[in-house]
Amino acid sequence: MISGFPVRIAGTGKYIPEKVMTNFDFEKILDTSDEWIVTRTGIRKRHFAGEGVKCSDLAYKAGLAALEDAGIDASELDLVILATNTPDTVCPSTAAKIQGMLGAVNAGAYDVLAGCTGSLTAMLTAVTGIASGVWKNVLVIGSEDFEDVLDWSDRSTCILFGDGAGAAVLTRSEDGGPRFAAGEVKADGSKYRLITIDKEEGRDNPVLRMHGAEVFKFVNVHLPPFIKSFCEKAGVEPAEIGFWVLHQANTRIIDSLFKRLGVSTERTLMNLEQYGNTSAASLMVTLDEAMKSGSIKSGEKVLFMAFGAGMTLGALLYEA
Repeated sequence: MISGFPVRIAGTGKYIPEKVMTNFDFEKILDTSDEWIVTRTGIRKRHFAGEGVKCSDLAYKAGLAALEDAGIDASELDLVILATNTPDTVCPSTAAKIQGMLGAVNAGAYDVLAGCTGSLTAMLTAVTGIASGVWKNVLVIGSEDFEDVLDWSDRSTCILFGDGAGAAVLTRSEDGGPRFAAGEVKADGSKYRLITIDKEEGRDNPVLRMHGAEVFKFVNVHLPPFIKSFCEKAGVEPAEIGFWVLHQANTRIIDSLFKRLGVSTERTLMNLEQYGNTSAASLMVTLDEAMKSGSIKSGEKVLFMAFGAGMTLGALLYEA
């Protein structure tokens, strides 16, 4: 459970680049089809940053949108955390670059790399820091620029991923107001080779590789009991969750999870069809769309859930 000062979501934002690649575009370059992709993933199209556009550019625009939504000036931020697996540079942190772009002159900055669980991990870090009194206002951004790390001849990976960014401003809440109640992250490092972005001989850029069948099996075996255990420790039943903010990776995984938890898929927002898997950006983009559409209602319990490379798992409970 999370103790200390209560922490709330003050504002959210997103940025989705204009360049679109549909399943029919992939039919022209790969031995695949729209039907094959939709049946196995639920994806119909995805967006890419385009030439010369970096992770930081997407993150900056999402961060600006979140600050505007929160009514907070960048100078009021104490910290900028960027969750990404595709940073502009390994060192310095891309978060530091974004901090400078935003003019967040009083803020620290660092990156979090935890696969698709990155933005949830960053949020939990921000929440505990605010709750303890170290910070007051934290901007959390999830941003990905996968275009340059995909192997466009590998239909098992390149059809899955897309670019985008989402952001949220977290701040202290009033007593009795909205607050994060519990959080947990786990990892199984023995499976760290299941999803990688690494250098390969003959390639200029690192390339994304994934053992899809093994990832699918890992998630289906480990995610349902993880969520059940988290809910039990947080003192809430899955049926009591009013809305679920989920990492968007595969519709079959989400459908299977909800079936095993006895929860209706009407209690979540699915945007995988439009964006593909935006990894660390996924949860934040979904959060923004859920907030702006009114899907998250005052007083209800909200569960954030993510899984990804590492292999990592994470959950956050929010009382809106």
